[in-house]
Amino acid sequence: MVTRDRQRRVTITDVARHAQVSTTAVSKVLRNAYGVSEAMRTKVQAAIDELGYRPHHAARAMRGRTFTIGVLLPHIRNPFFADLIDGLTEEISASGYQAIMVQSGGRDPADELRASDALVDRQVDGVLWVAPVCTRTQLEKLAKGTPLVVLGRHDRSGLYDCVLDDDEVGAELVVEHLIGLGHRRIAHITQKDSLGGRTGTLLHTIRATTYERVMTEHGLAGHIAVAATSYTEEGGYEGTRELLAREPRPTAVFAGADQAAFGALAAIHEAGLTVPGDISVAGYDNARMTGLAHVALTSIDQDGALMGKTAGRLLLERIAGRTAAVRFSVTPTLVARRSTAPPPAP
Repeated sequence: MVTRDRQRRVTITDVARHAQVSTTAVSKVLRNAYGVSEAMRTKVQAAIDELGYRPHHAARAMRGRTFTIGVLLPHIRNPFFADLIDGLTEEISASGYQAIMVQSGGRDPADELRASDALVDRQVDGVLWVAPVCTRTQLEKLAKGTPLVVLGRHDRSGLYDCVLDDDEVGAELVVEHLIGLGHRRIAHITQKDSLGGRTGTLLHTIRATTYERVMTEHGLAGHIAVAATSYTEEGGYEGTRELLAREPRPTAVFAGADQAAFGALAAIHEAGLTVPGDISVAGYDNARMTGLAHVALTSIDQDGALMGKTAGRLLLERIAGRTAAVRFSVTPTLVARRSTAPPPAP
């Protein structure tokens, strides 16, 4: 039978009594406040660990903070998002914050807004929104009430911070790499726009536009071939099957995300073709599994861990009171692997 004492929640007063310090000192340690000595922090943390104390988040919310950050992802299947979350949690952990993750589906702005409302209803102290497809006006509406960092959008807003990759440089590196290998029939898999028409601040739009520009600059406009599906394995698979059915067949496929590239690899092998013997494949993100020996996918590295760490730092600054907008851009690099090679002889 469980006793009443076992059921009672450990309080901040219990921690203070056990550590033989004041409740104010315990509160400062929990808030990671300035001026707390390392000895005091160690003493209080030992008491917290021994008693199994957990802060009461509802009470924290009444005092103005919940020490939670909401992360809004299009979905959880993209391996690149794991790098982002690793960087974010590493950055915020020392401040006592925890991340709460919600997925929106990534294609429908209405679904995104419902997901963001769910985070706000839970009184998160800030939101990291990854690759949103809704309008800037809708993002600014959220930012007026909740500190916001947007990752993957090329917006310029005075109300929220942006962490982004130079997608034009990255896409140009891929296409130039394939052209340098001798490819002319280079196809591209992009994401279908959900807002109608190409929106210039969305990363997939920038990558697709850059692909077309570089192809045109090299006199290859007649070989431009785009399959608009999604940045998922299913999208890459469907897009590649569509491209393989065209005449003449492409000798290289540039997928706008590694996850779509994985689907492209599956479609190519299913068609009885080889990579890179018949068709070269390149992705974007340089997710960890691209470097596995049996995958060896050429990809663009945009340092997801750094982007996540930076987003975490900016959110903590926003929560602490900074209001001036910050725009942080990562310079991508090409990582060439075995999935790309010169095209087959005619």
